[in-house]
Amino acid sequence: MAWSARDIPDQSGRVAVVTGGNGGLGLETVRELARKGAHVVMAARNLDKAARAQAEVRSELPGAAIEVRALDLGSLASVRAFAGEVLEAHAAIDLLFANAGVMATPGGTTADGFETQFGVNHLGHFDLTRLLLPALHRAGAGRVVTTTSTARFAAGPYDLDDPHHRRRRYEPWEAYGYAKLANLQFALELDRRLRAAGSRVAALSADPGLSRTDLQPTTVKELPGWSQKLAARMVRWIGQSAAAGALDQLRAGTDPSAEGGTLVRPRWIVRGAPVVGGIGARLRRPADLEKLWHVSEREIGEAFDVPALAGH
Repeated sequence: MAWSARDIPDQSGRVAVVTGGNGGLGLETVRELARKGAHVVMAARNLDKAARAQAEVRSELPGAAIEVRALDLGSLASVRAFAGEVLEAHAAIDLLFANAGVMATPGGTTADGFETQFGVNHLGHFDLTRLLLPALHRAGAGRVVTTTSTARFAAGPYDLDDPHHRRRRYEPWEAYGYAKLANLQFALELDRRLRAAGSRVAALSADPGLSRTDLQPTTVKELPGWSQKLAARMVRWIGQSAAAGALDQLRAGTDPSAEGGTLVRPRWIVRGAPVVGGIGARLRRPADLEKLWHVSEREIGEAFDVPALAGH
């Protein structure tokens, strides 16, 4: 029997943080968690859009416990302010969905000077997870679910000595693949370090396949060209709904049998029911995972000491 939203266990009494919860996969994740009784923190940069999303869910689920908080993953100051607010309101966090992201953006930098896609998709979530890990530890068997993409296979030159593409020509889709590979590798290394520290917190990754969200229209608008239009059309033709795409991260976050260090993806790669998928040896080389961790610490200017943060 294919896993579906009906299989999500009761989430009453649990706190979940969903980045990018005001649209696409994030909104569907918020909706289903709220349906099962979780208290959901909807983290979003666009607060007007978040308020509309909150109202939409509450119109369907009048008792939904959803709080909206501002988070701009392109600013470490915003990440740290958000984490401070959440920790003040919630001593323990059961689920963190590192879901938000940007896709194939024109060349640019974040408020901290990072290449936009690597900064928003990876470094912002790296720092947020560091800050929230003590609360995840206090929850007991907390989970961190990081959203990756099949674009990780098109990462291009994966040069961790040049994470911001300053020494080579910037290619939007290669940079997107680079950032989504970093998302996968962060989840793998985080889980390894959690296990080594004896923590009950688990880290998993989720791939939504080709899902119809507002990312594709945004990319076409910001990065005009035939390849972008073709990619958007392919998603419309063979992709799945955002609700279906969100099932991969929902299973990773809530299925009691899901194990840390695994990837949940659609059965047929681009669409289908969520299943545990393999991760090739090339994508999980220990030296790459460790180097990404150290590069990320250097960029955010803080040590991510898992044993200390997990109370060991």
